[in-house]
Amino acid sequence: MNTERRAPLDRRRVADTALKLLNEVGLDGLTLRAIARELDVKAPALYWHFEDKQALLDEMATEMYRRMVAGTPLDPADTWRDRLLKSNRGLRAALLGYRDGAKVFSGSRFTGIEHAEQMEDNLRLFTAAGFTLAQAVRATSTTYLYTLGFVTEEQGVEPMAGERREGYDVAERARTMADFPLSARAGAEIFTDYDAHFEEGLAVVIAGIEARYGIS
Repeated sequence: MNTERRAPLDRRRVADTALKLLNEVGLDGLTLRAIARELDVKAPALYWHFEDKQALLDEMATEMYRRMVAGTPLDPADTWRDRLLKSNRGLRAALLGYRDGAKVFSGSRFTGIEHAEQMEDNLRLFTAAGFTLAQAVRATSTTYLYTLGFVTEEQGVEPMAGERREGYDVAERARTMADFPLSARAGAEIFTDYDAHFEEGLAVVIAGIEARYGIS
């Protein structure tokens, strides 16, 4: 008889297990049944904690956020540009740590208010720099959406580090599109060197914010 006591089943344990399984099966293969099997419980046990898969995704996104900000205190010496660079680089790194990480995060609703502390600090920093509250919201949300969209597309090509989906061979693409030379050459710009492309795109967005609102 196995007398080993298992950890009690709660929302955080389920989300933790789901995130581990996500890297193995991806979002499409992540079912409540598969998670229950991993936890060695019956699937109905999960419905005490999550009414459906979206509720679970909300908790997973919240746990991803908790991990992202854990041990990374905000620097009061940051300029608004520093904060945008740091927060969006950190977000991209966090999302890339999970297969389909951007898809899980996108459209999910945080289940707690842990994000409010960082959000408040960011808005305080931006308004002190001369942004109106509306402009501060627009600046932070636009860069956030840029990062989320960028990683969604990046993971569509490279689901995890060292992986590349079939059909994204740049040389083959160039041969197929030989009648469209600029488009053929553009493949190397679109589907390779994501680190450099992310940084350049983020710099473009930040420069646009500065130009739009006239705040240096």
